[in-house]
Amino acid sequence: MHSSSLQSVPAVAFPGRFSDGKTAATEAVSVTFTSGGLAISKAGGASPQVWAYPALEAAASLTAKANDVLLTSPAVPGCTLFVDHRDFVRLLGDRAPHLNARADRLRTAAPWLAVAAVIVAGVAGLWVADVSPARIVAGLIPDSARERVGKQVIASMAEKRPVCRAPAGAAALDKLTARLSAAANTKFNVVVVDWSVLNAFAAPGEQILLTRELVQNARSADEVAAVLAHEMGHGLERHPETGIVRMLGMSAALELMTGGTGLFGSAGLVLAQLSYTRQAEEQADDHSYRLLRLAGIAPAGLRDFFKRASELEEKSEIAKTMGQFDILRTHPQSAARAKRAAAQPTYPASPALNDEDWQALKDICGPRLKPTSPAR
Repeated sequence: MHSSSLQSVPAVAFPGRFSDGKTAATEAVSVTFTSGGLAISKAGGASPQVWAYPALEAAASLTAKANDVLLTSPAVPGCTLFVDHRDFVRLLGDRAPHLNARADRLRTAAPWLAVAAVIVAGVAGLWVADVSPARIVAGLIPDSARERVGKQVIASMAEKRPVCRAPAGAAALDKLTARLSAAANTKFNVVVVDWSVLNAFAAPGEQILLTRELVQNARSADEVAAVLAHEMGHGLERHPETGIVRMLGMSAALELMTGGTGLFGSAGLVLAQLSYTRQAEEQADDHSYRLLRLAGIAPAGLRDFFKRASELEEKSEIAKTMGQFDILRTHPQSAARAKRAAAQPTYPASPALNDEDWQALKDICGPRLKPTSPAR
């Protein structure tokens, strides 16, 4: 049987080191992939040993960056095979997928599967109590996984669009972010992307994206601060994670819980199309008022922003034609929110940024050559 297996697959030999486990010595071998398993050939022309793929065990899970692997097989207790070759690791992953890192994560997901079962069992009760099961699942995702996925989401949204990093503008953005992060008692990471849509997005793991169009169309640093505080509110409520779980299902949650990010290559597109519920928007607004107050920034910026957004909503058909005001789709009911913002109590406040820093932030992507004007 072994000889027929060897003949059915082209022999591409990889050098390896074999130990029988009885002594400390190892011997050089050549290892070939066959249809039946790994054929391990020793010097002297003896018949090769064949280790079946399904029975193979690895000292560490195979990853895309692995350059070597240490293998054992229960068919030959005590014996080990070490191969130091990246191509071998890649081919082995194809033939023995149970050794891959993803498969290993799924095996370690058993505790989370038990948690998921409990969650599923209580879904009916949660809906009766008006509690979102997706929100509860999102709350179980480890912080490290949320941050990792959030950065991947931002990268996918910014794909083919440069991240704006003019030094003075970046320093001004850092000042504003730090001021609001301190109020939130949570560190946020904010980037500005050279993107010609007027919008802002909160991604998982306290990651936020602002567009150049939003920054340069704002009439004050307080407006940018207000929008940023609102997006931080979404982050504090874990609305991005909840939205991903709701749209992609429990498989997305389990992928996050077990350290994977394979499902999130297009998650940026998911968030870009995500429309939050009225309740979620109100929660984010509540946080924005609180953060602005704690940071000592007047809420007038939020009022002014929503007022202008409300005016644009009245010209929604023009806005759709221009293709610039996507924030109207993801942040509805601007007139009512502008009224609510105007009703906020006053308190001691200072500008979000001084004039010099505000101008630097507006120029973070470079000076605008021409002002945006309505299409004719």
